[in-house]
Amino acid sequence: MMRQPRRSPHDSYETETTDHQAETETILLKHLPLSPDSPSPLQRDSHLQFLIRNLIQGFPSRYISQDASQPWLLYWTLQSFSVMGVALDPNNKQKAIDTIMAWQHPDGGFGGGPGQAAHLLPTYAAVCALAIVGRPGPGGGWDQIDREKMYKFFMSIKQSDGAFLVAHHAEVDVRGTYCLLVTVHLLNMLTPELLEGIPGFIMSCQTYEGGFSSASQPYFSAEPEGPPILLDSPRPPLGEAHGGYTFCSLASWVMLQPYLALQKPSLQRPSLNFKALLRWLVQMQGSEIELGGFKGRTNKLVDGCYSWWVGGCFALLSSLGIVGAHGRDDNHESSTAHEGDESWDDIDDSLWDRAALQRYILCAGQHPAGGLRDKPPKAADSYHTLYCLAGLSAAQHNVFLSSTRQDAIVHGWRTPAGSKHEQLRQACFSHSLSWTEEEGTSRVLGAQNNRMVIFCANFECRVTYGGFMQNATHPVFNLTMTHTEGMMAHFYKQTIPSRPKKT
Repeated sequence: MMRQPRRSPHDSYETETTDHQAETETILLKHLPLSPDSPSPLQRDSHLQFLIRNLIQGFPSRYISQDASQPWLLYWTLQSFSVMGVALDPNNKQKAIDTIMAWQHPDGGFGGGPGQAAHLLPTYAAVCALAIVGRPGPGGGWDQIDREKMYKFFMSIKQSDGAFLVAHHAEVDVRGTYCLLVTVHLLNMLTPELLEGIPGFIMSCQTYEGGFSSASQPYFSAEPEGPPILLDSPRPPLGEAHGGYTFCSLASWVMLQPYLALQKPSLQRPSLNFKALLRWLVQMQGSEIELGGFKGRTNKLVDGCYSWWVGGCFALLSSLGIVGAHGRDDNHESSTAHEGDESWDDIDDSLWDRAALQRYILCAGQHPAGGLRDKPPKAADSYHTLYCLAGLSAAQHNVFLSSTRQDAIVHGWRTPAGSKHEQLRQACFSHSLSWTEEEGTSRVLGAQNNRMVIFCANFECRVTYGGFMQNATHPVFNLTMTHTEGMMAHFYKQTIPSRPKKT
């Protein structure tokens, strides 16, 4: 039986923050498992029924406030199915495709609903949803995406400091940069012109804590003639470090590595403070009384969605040579530039507690009526259902960038007719698809039924279970590896080498 954990330190100065923390700890204490190694089992059927009700019957009336987030509601639902190894039947797939294509804006990109303005965030959600249910050919969605207009839309909202507005006449947000980068990687729309300045903008969003804020403030020289010149400094971040902004910034940085590697050696490359970032990420994991969940900001409460937004950052750091060499299959140097002479080889992923995160999701994140949530006693919703499940996958599976896999992809590369920016696109294609799960390192807390992903299935308003499958979540895109490979193979016109079968 688990011993009673110690409560958080208290300085006897009562505030609203300390009250909320004490209340949360009291509630979470009631969800402690009898044994630390035997948490609540994953209630797959309940969660699937929760998702099916939303998809087939429609979302409850309270979701009317999410009218401008329709692509997100569908993506959260579809990817939750994918993480649990469930696929839609052809009829429901076609309904989803037709719905998604109704969101495409006539001038490029996707809006939050039919007739709504194009926006970077729903564009990401719509394209990722199409990666799950779409296909090539008439009516399949993929070939009906107007990539030429989408690219023009992207360039029209690009700012001189490397940032992007999330929509015309809207704000700058690093989440929009992440959504744009994922979209152009999936759809083969990469150009140096589009990527120029993004690394410097990402770097400027890092705060003194180590995490990242939503944006930064650019300053320009006051030139008497000609256009103003962007100054390298100051470019102060706007706001505090936040888990969502941090994931989007770090994932963007990982996607930019091939682009940075192709820059002239004489150019000074932007760099991140990885030591401060790692310190901040580690501090975001809650204590034993918080069941090891993650919080999104300093002095805030644990929340199930940060299982992905913060917990998912450790695989990204590993791909950059941070958090040890776990899973590397060669002696190649990491693509990242380390800060000074620091060595990271003695640091491993024991810096964060994978088992504790699984315990939080299984014991506190599951709603008794189905779906997953922020924390008890809150209701389940589509957003938290996906990001709790994705966080569970990140805690269970060790995925890494395999140079052996990357070499095989590069070896099989065939130059399409009329291809532009070939070197950049080949590098980004092979980099994106070389993520591999390290065999024998999965760490599943409790029964094997808790594992993400363990089976394939179809449903026709019900769920049937099929054969076993290993299909880890892509740590950058938050799609399954299978869906990522399928969409990118089509748009890059490549045949992806098969992966070795696991025994």
